[in-house]
Amino acid sequence: MDEIILEVELREETGRIKVKDLRQKGFIPAVVYAAGAASQAIKVPRREFVHLLHEYHLENTLINLKVKNDKKQKTRACLIKEIQYHPVAGNIVHIDFNEISLTKSIKVNVPVMAKGEPVGVKQEGGSLEQILWEIEVECLPTDIPKNIEVDVSQLKLNESIAVKELVLPPKVKVLNDPEAKVLSVVEPLKEEVVAPPVEGEEAQEPEVIKEKKEVPAEEGAPEQGEEKKEKEKEKKEK
Repeated sequence: MDEIILEVELREETGRIKVKDLRQKGFIPAVVYAAGAASQAIKVPRREFVHLLHEYHLENTLINLKVKNDKKQKTRACLIKEIQYHPVAGNIVHIDFNEISLTKSIKVNVPVMAKGEPVGVKQEGGSLEQILWEIEVECLPTDIPKNIEVDVSQLKLNESIAVKELVLPPKVKVLNDPEAKVLSVVEPLKEEVVAPPVEGEEAQEPEVIKEKKEVPAEEGAPEQGEEKKEKEKEKKEK
């Protein structure tokens, strides 16, 4: 495990205005908490901390804080308790550290990383599904693994890897359910294809056909041609 040393300074700046000025000077206000001792206000160089944050998974990494202007204190072994971000800008506005004992076991979450391409994906068309992205372990602070790598290259379709099959360092104890699945190769989701209707079997809406109705002649009424002949006949007789 890499030894991380972060140089910090004691902080006397308190209050909203002074803390804002501190941030503008390139520092992040922070507090170190320790069991059975008073908390200590410090300031952390922003550039150095952001660099470490990008390089390591700092949430479970042992950080040795070296306080520049505190001659009474030696290097303090700490874990990050919380990182607070600005809700809009997204930059770090405050850090909480927990000082820990290097001789007592602690519980931390360690990320799980898949390594390789499963046979079930490459040859059988399946897809790799990760169920657990982190596992909880217990160990000494100096034995915390950076991550847990899992070789999935031999995993076939419908096969999985459980917690009990993970290969961990000898001094690290896993706390998750041994039978819990971590990674699995599953069949890909199939999209439901709606077949087009067969010709001649389409369900059609009944058509409304508007026809021009013929008005039937009144019963006993002579047709127009016959009526004209009757009138001409009457004229001749007169």
